Amino acid sequence: MTVIEGPGQSFRRPRLRSLATVREALDRPLTTYYLLLGASALLLTIGLIMVLSSSSVYSFGRTGDSYAIVKRQLVWVVIGVPCAWIASRLPHRWVRQLTYPAFSVSLVLLILTAAFGVERNGNQNWLAVGPVEIQPSEIAKLSLVIWAAHIYANKERRLDSLHQVIVPVVPGMLMATGLVVVGRDLGTALVLVAILVGMLFVVGAPRRFFTICLMAMATVVLALATTDAERLGRITGFLDPFRDFNDTGWQPAHGLYALSSGGVFGEGIGASRQKWGTLPEAHTDYIFAVLGEELGLVGTLLVVLLFLTIAYAALRVARETADPFVRYATFGIVIWLLGQMIINVGMVLALLPVIGIPLPLISYGGSALLPSLVALGLVIGFARREPEAARALAQRRKARSAGLSAGRLP
Repeated sequence: MTVIEGPGQSFRRPRLRSLATVREALDRPLTTYYLLLGASALLLTIGLIMVLSSSSVYSFGRTGDSYAIVKRQLVWVVIGVPCAWIASRLPHRWVRQLTYPAFSVSLVLLILTAAFGVERNGNQNWLAVGPVEIQPSEIAKLSLVIWAAHIYANKERRLDSLHQVIVPVVPGMLMATGLVVVGRDLGTALVLVAILVGMLFVVGAPRRFFTICLMAMATVVLALATTDAERLGRITGFLDPFRDFNDTGWQPAHGLYALSSGGVFGEGIGASRQKWGTLPEAHTDYIFAVLGEELGLVGTLLVVLLFLTIAYAALRVARETADPFVRYATFGIVIWLLGQMIINVGMVLALLPVIGIPLPLISYGGSALLPSLVALGLVIGFARREPEAARALAQRRKARSAGLSAGRLP
């Protein structure tokens, strides 16, 4: 019997074959590993290019060298990439042994920052150590994630009790968040709260507890915002940046100018006009605006897509693993990086208040870049150790060794 295909069926078969090919590629043992590695490398590369472009005018005006800031960022990359590689090779038991020391050091640094910190842009969130200035709250994000993951992994069979879910993770993370709030860094405090809420969600905290926590946090944030004139101006100004254009609306308005002038394909790398002094923090908190101006909608969507790729791959690791520490740590890192990206992009799009949050892997700053790279190194290491991925890598090494040995034979 002859089967006659309709006009729609001729298109359906290639489409089904394409979907099957994509599904087959996603099911390969090393797909998660390569997605994490590739997306992280691309974001880091885009970040270096954009730091070079967005900081060149500011850097030349301050130092006479257009490359001064990107050189410093490159130094942090040179330090951070080996640290990420080491983190990806560390055995889980070593990482877990570092959790309490890392948490303790972070608290000490936050206390020192609250007492003796350096103030910048109204926030006392920097600590001077000789000629080097660091931002301890960025280090605290990583240490809090692995500390909470370690505790919850030890309590895996007791997490049906609300007391076990709360103590000591919630008091410890609220203590760290409180120290950040003392330094007036509301943006970082919101990221830490997001990490806490994400960790509570993944361990299965009751819904009523979430409701109480969210109401309490909303009350605290509202109180902090309304009792500080500068914060209140930022929060009310983002609703209409052009209403107070020459004051609180200056930065968000010029961020919107940058994004709108970029169009679909952008003005080209280095062609931004807003970076010539009209857009504050062009190479740090508002680098996404310069990216949109120079690379257009295509460039901004690419960056967002790469972050979503990291989140997708990391959640695959968390879903497939049998190790509770890996599951909780991976989920916490995803909440941290993706949440911070969403806050930064929302801030630049004037959908959220200007609260001083850098874009992970893209914005200038070693204090933010180094912990982010180490966190991604940990997740990449978790992906490498998945049973199927580990077997595939072992087979590749064996095949490579066999090929080299065969090449040496006469």
